[in-house]
This record gives sequence, C-alpha cells and structure tokens, in this order.
Amino acid sequence: MAPRRLALLLLGILGAPGLADPGPLEDVVIDRYYIPQICLREVQMGDFIRYHYNGTFKDGKKFDSSYDRGATVAGVVGVGRLITGMDRGLQGMCVNERRHLIVPPHLGYGSIGVAGLIPPDATLYFDVVMLDIWNKDDKLQITTLSKPEHCNRTVENSDFVRYHYNGTLLDGTPFDSSYSKDSTYDTYVGTGWLIKGMDQGLLGMCAGEKRSIIIPPFLAYGEKGYGTVIPPQASLVFSVLLVDFHNPKDGVFLEHLEVPESCKRRAVTGDFVRYHYNGTLMDGTLFDSSYSRNHTYNTYIGKGYIIPGMDQGLQGVCVGERRRVVIPPHLAYGENGAGNKIPGSAVLIFDVHIIDFHNPADPVEIETVYRPEGCNVTTRDRDFVRYHYNCSLLDGTKLFSSHDYEKPQEVTLGANKVIEGLNSGLLNMCAGERRVLIIPPHLGHGESGARGVPGSAVLRFEVELISMEEGVPEGYLFIWHGEPPASLYEEMDLNKDGEIPADEFATFIKTQVAEGKGRLMPSSDPEKVIADMFRNQDRNQDGKITSEELKLKSDEDQEKIHEEL
Repeated sequence: MAPRRLALLLLGILGAPGLADPGPLEDVVIDRYYIPQICLREVQMGDFIRYHYNGTFKDGKKFDSSYDRGATVAGVVGVGRLITGMDRGLQGMCVNERRHLIVPPHLGYGSIGVAGLIPPDATLYFDVVMLDIWNKDDKLQITTLSKPEHCNRTVENSDFVRYHYNGTLLDGTPFDSSYSKDSTYDTYVGTGWLIKGMDQGLLGMCAGEKRSIIIPPFLAYGEKGYGTVIPPQASLVFSVLLVDFHNPKDGVFLEHLEVPESCKRRAVTGDFVRYHYNGTLMDGTLFDSSYSRNHTYNTYIGKGYIIPGMDQGLQGVCVGERRRVVIPPHLAYGENGAGNKIPGSAVLIFDVHIIDFHNPADPVEIETVYRPEGCNVTTRDRDFVRYHYNCSLLDGTKLFSSHDYEKPQEVTLGANKVIEGLNSGLLNMCAGERRVLIIPPHLGHGESGARGVPGSAVLRFEVELISMEEGVPEGYLFIWHGEPPASLYEEMDLNKDGEIPADEFATFIKTQVAEGKGRLMPSSDPEKVIADMFRNQDRNQDGKITSEELKLKSDEDQEKIHEEL
C-alpha cells in the first residue's frame, strides 16, 4: 500500500533530548526511525489502533507515558478523538513501526494547554510504537501454511477438534501456546465454546493442516480483553496445527487398500483373527505396531476383547486383505486415552493386514484337486500311507515340505502320529489323489503352535497320496485272515523243542504273511513289528516264548473283560 501523503519534515536526529529548535512548525514532523521489513497494512482514517508512547517537552521532560500506566492507548484515527497532530502523525504507520513525532502547539493543545500538565503554546515530542490496527469492516484473515496431499474430510460445525496453537498479539507478543502445556486444545467447533473468530477459522481444515488465523477484536475478546495477557481491543494471531477431529455421530470409516481377487470367506462375529497392524494418530504419529514385536495380534472379533471400533472394523475381512480402519474416540479409548501414547479424545488409524482367521467350530476344509478315475479303494483309519506334502501359512509363508527329504512321509492313520486335521484330510483318499487341506488351529498345533508354526495359525497343506497299505485294528500288530491254527504253539515251535526263540517266531510269522494267512501292521520296518510282537509274547523277557506265555490278542482282551467284571 502506498504511504498516505503527509507533509513531512524529516530530521536526522529528531526526537533526541536537546534537539535543536526547528523554528515555528506548520505541520507535524515525522521521523520513521524503525520500519519493519514486512508491512501488511498501514493506518488509515477510521482505523482502530493500539499503541504505546512516551510524551516529552523540548527539554526532554516527560509529561505523559502509556508505559508508566502499564496499558496501551486505544482509539480511532481521524475522527477527532486525538489531538490533530497525533491523528496526522499516526497515519500510514505499520504494526511494530516506531516514529518520533514533533507536534506544534496549534496541532496539540494550543494556547490553552492542559492545566497543571502542558503549558500553553507547548511543542510536544512523542515516541510512538504501533501495536495493532483493525477496522470494523475487517474480516477473518486465514492463510494456509501447509496442507496434506490427501484430505478426505474437513472440519464442520459440531465437530470435535484437537489442535496445537501458538497465540500472539499482532505485534508478535506471545500470550498463549498449547505446546508449552504439552497438550492439544480439545473442543467442539461452532457450539460457542471458542471465540467467534476461532470457530470460523477452524472450519474447512484438514487433519495435519497448518493455518495462520488473524482475528479482529470484535471476533475475539473485544473491549474487555482477557486477563492480563490480552489487552482490550486486541487483534489476535493464531498459528494452528490441526491434529485430528471427529464428530460424535461418526462411525468407523473403512478404506479397502488391497482385497484379494479370491475371497471365499469373510470374517464374522465369533471368528478368531490373526493380523498385523500399524496404529497411528491422525497426524501420523505411530503409537503401536505388531510388526515391531514380530508377532501378530490374535483375538476373537465381535466379542468385546478389543476396542469397539476394531471389533467393527474387522468384520468382513478376507485372508490377505489390507484395510485401513479409522476409529473415532468414542469407539476407541474415549476422553481418557490410553497410556502415554494415545491422548484423550484421539482418533485412531489402524493399517491392518489379515494373516488368517478361523472359527472354533470349523472342520478341516478339503478341496480335491485331482482324483484318478476308477478309484475304488480309499484310505481308512489304521491304514499305512505314504504321501508328499507342502505346508504353508495362509499368507503363503512356507513352513515344511516332504520334498525336502529323500522319501515321502509315512504314517499309520489314526495312530496319533500327525495332527488331527491332517489325519482327517488323508482319509478316503485314492492312491494318486491330490488335495488341498485348510486346517484350523484347534485341529492343528493349537494356541501354542509348534517349532516353526505360530500359535493359533491356520495351516494349508497340499497333499498327494503315493501309496497305501491296509491296516490292522488298533492295538494289533498282526491279524489272521481266517481262523488261527488250532495248535498254534505246536506249529510255531518249528524244531519241536518246547520253546520258541526270536528267530523261530520271526520265521513262522513271515511264512504266514507269505502264504496270505495273515498280515502284519503296515510299517516301513516289518522286522521291528515282528520284534515288538515277540517282545509282547515273551512275558518274562527270557528270550523265548513258552506255551503258557503265548496268547492271542483277542484272548487277552477277553481276559481283561472278565477281570473287570
């Protein structure tokens, strides 16, 4: 703005005590001895101003001072409320500008003076600093200092906001700061809890946005000011950083960042979910992360084990999905916050990656990938099977594979040698058949997990049945295909010496198997099975079986029944 035209007499040393007599003055003499580099506004006729001054006579004797009274002077320029010389001398000033003014008598108190204070025909010397300028037609001045690239929502009336601020007067004098209290200022907008100018100045802000808000007095504390820190009729300057905001009517906001193309099932209330997350405040401050612990967060959803907002936010997730969950404080930790990392009334943002989920009632999920034609014989409980497998977590993390070893895996079904879910998944298979098994943790390694398997993990098995052998009933190592010989001991005693050593026993059993009269429990080591049979019959462990020791398994079971009866 161009300076207002003034009749100025500029003197190099004007205003200093002992200033030489300039002679009769026709107008105010002005020395702008300090002009701020930035001058956004100059005093004009009709403006309301606040300023400090010292008033002296030519000899330096002080007749008045606003500093001595401890209060600035406030008034309107150009409407006759000030002496004419001051009215002229203040025009065109910037905030923080300093001037020396010489006011001749006819523009001061004239030939009358002020009784007891200013003699007649006195020339007056003023040292003035301008502190504030505003006009009744002024409006709020808002300058956006920085703004996030992404802003999905802005502040509206009735929203609850949390913000940091530095508050200064127009001349830069600080009067308050939330930073010094180490706490945000938290309040509702548009409900009369704030001064009008701040109510208006916060509207339309994004979380993370910074603004400068200049508020004229009539939208701030007006004629009364506030305590000792804000003078009457003071313009206020706030530098504001909006940390977060929400509305009491808000629900959980979901942003689907990545959803797998194939999603056969979505989580519902009662499901047990394992997920990773980063938890941040709206300004990006990280308050918690499962990744930092290298361990998923595991919990039931919809049962109140987690904050209500997360209970809602995890509903409908797919395995492998990445989701952003924005939770207002009334569905999170409320007004009190949590610990020293989550402030009261904070909006929380969780970036979630779903690793897996299951329900405690889930069975093994079986998908047949390939089944040979003409498959008439399938695996049953107690069968001995050989199979290949790949085991992984649902997120694709490889755990184990039989292909890492020379031979396929071998197991007797129903002998509690593999996890229950895998045992179930291998039943009713044909040789050559391939399946995918999804095994929930209660049929896998449970809450504790196993070496290399996280607790409560859902497992994925790709299995291929290589071969199978018909098994024997539980507790049996050998079964007869028909009736056993009537004189079993005599036939087993090959050399007829009245006792049966281990080699004679083994020869007899192998002959029965070879002739199709009976079969051993399937095993990769038949010799061990026969040795176990012999050890069971050699009851006194003397290396031979007598006729009194030899008993059929069926006879032993019958004896136990009688004993119990």
